[in-house]
Amino acid sequence: MTRTSRDRSRRPFLTAEWRHVTLLNFEIDPNALRPLVPPGTELDRWQGRTFVSMVGFLFLKTRVLGIPVPFHRDFEEVNLRFYVRRAAPDGCRRGVVFVRELVPRTAVAFAARVFYGEKYLAVPMSHSIEPTSVRYGWTFKGREHGMRVAIDGHPLPLEAGTHAQFIAEHYWGYTRRDGGRTLEYRVDHAPWRVWNAVDARLDCDAAQLYGSQFADCLRSTPASAFVADGSEVTVFRGVPLT
Repeated sequence: MTRTSRDRSRRPFLTAEWRHVTLLNFEIDPNALRPLVPPGTELDRWQGRTFVSMVGFLFLKTRVLGIPVPFHRDFEEVNLRFYVRRAAPDGCRRGVVFVRELVPRTAVAFAARVFYGEKYLAVPMSHSIEPTSVRYGWTFKGREHGMRVAIDGHPLPLEAGTHAQFIAEHYWGYTRRDGGRTLEYRVDHAPWRVWNAVDARLDCDAAQLYGSQFADCLRSTPASAFVADGSEVTVFRGVPLT
């Protein structure tokens, strides 16, 4: 990156809290993802296996450029994402790529598409947070969709080398912009604690929402599922990879 790009990448664009981060993780054929991998990155695997994750969480106390936007501070998000890495001068950067993100606020979806090139869509959404379960729901083209995880016990710190750590600890995002360029942005947050799931369910028309290549994968039983407590987060401005 140039000096100007480095300076830009240190400027916070958005601050918020991400809470009750719920992840359902599915193994997938890497060939289904390769056309979506942004240039300059490669698929990241855990023990030779490739994963996608359905992720739901609460966006709270949101500020854009330090300014709270009325009626747009607290809302749900559900996304489908997969995992990539890239060799950078400071070492390997492990990050995520989003297939599609859902939020209930049109202005949030518009800003994310404009500034980051992310595939955000505004739809009606709901959530339910209980001591032993977390649920996120959304409506798309007249159909109700949802994800639910039942949990037990107390949240524990992520253990190094575990599948949960591979899924949860990513501090970079990548997206392919118009013209084929890749945008890289940094996301800072404290390490999370997680509850393991005792039951996890996804009810979703994956082909309609994400494409036919995800239909079989998201109909299968999750390879793992857990809920993270979440934390304050800072999303920095994106910079194009040279």
